[in-house]
Parts: sequence; structure tokens; C-alpha cells
Amino acid sequence: MRERLGFLLKHCSNLKHVETAHGFMVRTALHHDKLLLSQFIETCSSLGFSAYAHSVFSVNSQSHPHIYVFNTMIKGMTLCNSAFEALLVYKSIGRVGLRPDCYSFPFALKAVVDLRAMSLGTQIHSQAICAGLESNVHVVSALIQMYSSCARISDARKVFDEMPLASVCSDNVVVWMAMIAGYVKLGDPDTAMDLLSRMPGTQTDGAVLITWTSVIAGYAQMDRPDEAIAVFLKMQLENVVPDEIAMLAVLSACAQLGAFHIRLGECIHGYVKKRGFDQMVTLKNALIEMYSNSGNISNALHVFENMTRRTVISWTTIISALAFHGLGTQALDVFSRMEMAQVKPNDITFIAVLSACAHVGLVDLGRYYFHAMKYRYGIQHEIQHYGCMIDLLGQAGYLAEALKLVSEMPFQPNAAIWGSLLAASNIHGDAELGELALLHLVQLEPWNSGNYALLSNIYASAGRWDKSVMARKMMRDKGVRKMPGWSFIQVSTRTHEFIAGVTSHPQFDRIHGTLFTLNEQIKTAHYDPINEFDNHDSDIGPASISYCSSF
Repeated sequence: MRERLGFLLKHCSNLKHVETAHGFMVRTALHHDKLLLSQFIETCSSLGFSAYAHSVFSVNSQSHPHIYVFNTMIKGMTLCNSAFEALLVYKSIGRVGLRPDCYSFPFALKAVVDLRAMSLGTQIHSQAICAGLESNVHVVSALIQMYSSCARISDARKVFDEMPLASVCSDNVVVWMAMIAGYVKLGDPDTAMDLLSRMPGTQTDGAVLITWTSVIAGYAQMDRPDEAIAVFLKMQLENVVPDEIAMLAVLSACAQLGAFHIRLGECIHGYVKKRGFDQMVTLKNALIEMYSNSGNISNALHVFENMTRRTVISWTTIISALAFHGLGTQALDVFSRMEMAQVKPNDITFIAVLSACAHVGLVDLGRYYFHAMKYRYGIQHEIQHYGCMIDLLGQAGYLAEALKLVSEMPFQPNAAIWGSLLAASNIHGDAELGELALLHLVQLEPWNSGNYALLSNIYASAGRWDKSVMARKMMRDKGVRKMPGWSFIQVSTRTHEFIAGVTSHPQFDRIHGTLFTLNEQIKTAHYDPINEFDNHDSDIGPASISYCSSF
């Protein structure tokens, strides 16, 4: 009978099956068996019937209480997002004469994390100490996770440091993993890496691989791709074989660096094929993004076209890539294929589609998609969609319509939107709109020196010298300093950075001489770049042009 019930529970897929299994348990008196009752509760919880599981548990917990069943019920409640009810079950353990064990505390602490109930977490910590389980690896790792999730990393570290033999015992690797993950979660990958370098245990353990991967992802998420790649290479030297998740993390870092690590990205692509991961959709999506960011749109297209299965993310990534590279027509063609494949676009897809329309200048089509996303696909407009549409209208010269859309949208316009209008006013010579945009930009970004310089120039161009001087005085009074212009270029595998006024480059004299020669040749050709640009302040720098469609 036990075997038959076990078979029934394994094959339950709906409420009717659950009720049949429950009836069989009651008729055969197997509902008093702690293992079978726990299996029944797990089955109900996994199917989303936590209320049914709790009703059965409540009847049996009074007459035949067992900590194993209580733990299963707490775990089931947390899996069903019923953290409050899980903690009520935990609190009832003492009322039936039982004591929490080394599994009760971790399950209860998971519920604390879900509720962000820090005070309850500290109470459970005290109860674990009273139960003599403050050194149990499961309890300690759960406490570290709880404190880290509640942004109490110093308390998590205190628990870690008080763990006996934490620095030498390889059995405690789960505790080290929890502590490292806590630092990564709170944006401190450096400390996480320091702990990883001292973590005991065999370097080929699966647990160790997970920890290396989390540190790589931590650096990538903090926009520190160089360090992420350095950790990945160090992992290779430690003979830790990366899996698909590790490669996904390092590909994300490669995508951030663009062309600077294209060779590493290509090597990872080869490794993906070698390991048989070349049909994993998430890795393919990451490869498309990496190739796109590195400027190799043909490889990005090749990866996309060779995918046997595509998700909405796959379609959106390639549409974004094509739009980013100015291939708006191809991007819209791919979107048409996406619609024919009956893949429903999401809000990110429409940001890419509207950007593609802007690149090609298809105003009518942009208006159609802006309307269709809400009324055909049921996707609400976000500020990014308004920004793309305003950018499209502004570039095409529909300045009044763009400004009207700004006034009608249910969001306060941000710096990117005013920057799009500024760019449009410069293209189409609308000084009044440029002044309006810059006045808002000065308020939104009081630290941006380029805004003040451009505002001063607009006033000067219109002969309004008093206001031009006032704009510069406002900049000085607020203590805003002009950012020097900068640029960089990659030669072979080395990146060279140049900053205005800095002469420390080892080949400065040679570069300066070449630029002088080019300048003389330009003068010989009767081309005056200063008058051609007609700029009253040539030291504006890149900050002033970074607004042009940052969506």
C-alpha cells in the first residue's frame, strides 16, 4: 500500500488527483505515516495547493506531531509564497511539545527573507543559539543569507567569523558560499573575491564553480567587466571548468567592453560549440549581444539565423543590435518576421522598433507602432517609448509635435528627452526650442558643464550677451567645473586613451607632430574647422553630445 500511495503522489498533476490520494491515505490509515504525510504535503505545495496541504497538516499535527512533518509544511509554505503562514507553522512547533531542529531554522529564515522581517530573524537567531545549533552549517549559512538579504552584511560577517574552524574546514564550504554570495549581492565583489581566494575545498567542486561564477557576475553587474574577465581567466588557471552559466556571465562582461575583448568572446563562442552548448538559447542571446557591442553585426546575425529555437529575447536582441548599428530597415524586416512567427513582442522590443524607425526616418511607421503597442498588443507606454518617439519626431523636423507629445505624456520628461529635443533644435535651427531644452537640462543636471556652455553659446549666437554671461556666472556660482574632452582608440590589443591637456602618453610628441601636419594640410585646403563649426566654446567635450537618443 505504501508503494501504491507513493506512486499516486508522484503522478499527481491536479486537484482531483490530490483528493484521490488523500482519500486513499485516510482509508488505509497511512495519513499518520510521517514520511508519506510529508510527501503528500510536498506534492500539494509543488502543485500550488498549499491551503489543502495545510488543512491536512492541521488535522494530523495535533494528534501525531513530528518535526519532520512541520519542517515540510514550513518549506511548502515558503515555496508557495506564503511566508507569513510558514512562520505561523514554525511558531506552533513549541505548542505541540516539539523543538526546532537544524532544518526548521533554515526554512523559517527563508520566510523571514521573503517578508524582510528583520526583528523576527534576530529572534530566530537567538532561538538557534538556545537550541545549541549556532555552529550547524545549515543554520549558519541560512543566517548569513538572511542578514545579507536584509542588507546587514556586518552581522552576516560576524556570524561567519564566529563559525568554528571556518577558515580550514572544507565541510563548511556552504557557509563560505553564502558569505561570498552576500557580498556579491550587496555590490562588494572585491571582498567576495578575497574570500574566494581563501575558501577551502577541492577547486573542482561544483559548489566552487558556482562561487566563481557568482563573483564573475558580481563584477559584471557592477560595470567592472575588466575584473570579471580577469576572474574568469584566473578560474581557468585554477583548473575550474566553466559551465554554461559561467560562460554566460563572462559573455556579459565581454559585451560591456565591446571590441576590446572580441577575441576572448570569439574563444568563448568556440568553447560553447566544443562543449555542446551551442543550442542553449540564453548563450546564443548573449553571443548576439556580445558581437553587436563589438561592432561585428554580421556575426551577430549569423548566430541569430542559426538558432533552432528563438525566444522574444532573441528577436529583441537582434532587432536592437540592427537598430544600434543604423540598419533600421533590416531591423524592421526582422520585426515583421517576428510577427509572422507569432512571437509576441514585449516593451523592450518596441523600444528597439521605435529606435529603428528613428534611424531610417520612418515617421508614419513609428506613429503606427507607437499606437499598435498599446491597442494591438496591450503594452503600456513607458517613458522610454515616449523618448524614442520624441527622438524620431525631432530628427524628422516635427518639432511642434514632439514638444506636444512631451506635454501630453504621463511622465516628467527626463534629461534624455530634453537632450533629444536639444539635438533636434540644433539640427533644424530652432534656437527657441534649444533654449527651452537647455534650461530644463540645467535644472535636471546642474553638475553637467556642457549644458551651461551650450546655453551660453545659444544666447551669444542670438546676440543676447547679458544672458550669455549670466549662464557662465551661474556655472561658476554653483562650482561646476568643465569636464575635459577625451577619446580612445584600440590599436591591435591595446587601448589608448587621450584626455585634453594631458601629455603623459609615451608617443605624445609623435602624435602631436602628426596632428600639426594634418592641421597645416587642412589650412592649405582652405577649410577652417573653427568657423565651419561656428562654436563659441570649443571645450564643450563629449558630455554635450551624449544626449542624442540614449534609449
